[in-house]
Amino acid sequence: MAAGGGAAYEAARLRFDLGAAVRRRREALGLTQAELAGRAGLKQPAVARFEAGGTMPTIPMLECLAEALDLRLGVRLHPLRKAGQIAVLT
Repeated sequence: MAAGGGAAYEAARLRFDLGAAVRRRREALGLTQAELAGRAGLKQPAVARFEAGGTMPTIPMLECLAEALDLRLGVRLHPLRKAGQIAVLT
């Protein structure tokens, strides 16, 4: 993990990216935040905070959201880029 501000930036980026992905899928399914919350066993304000990138979710929360969105949760690990190297991910 990156030190200091880099780690905080990466955590914020991850929260934002996860929230945006959930929002896009929810909207594609024509669901409101309240409907998604009901399906996932959450409250609407929790979904709103998550979609805005304000919450770092747990794996169980992501599993509930994925199931509520008719998705399967998948987790991937990628190698870190070293200074001067370009990471190629397939």
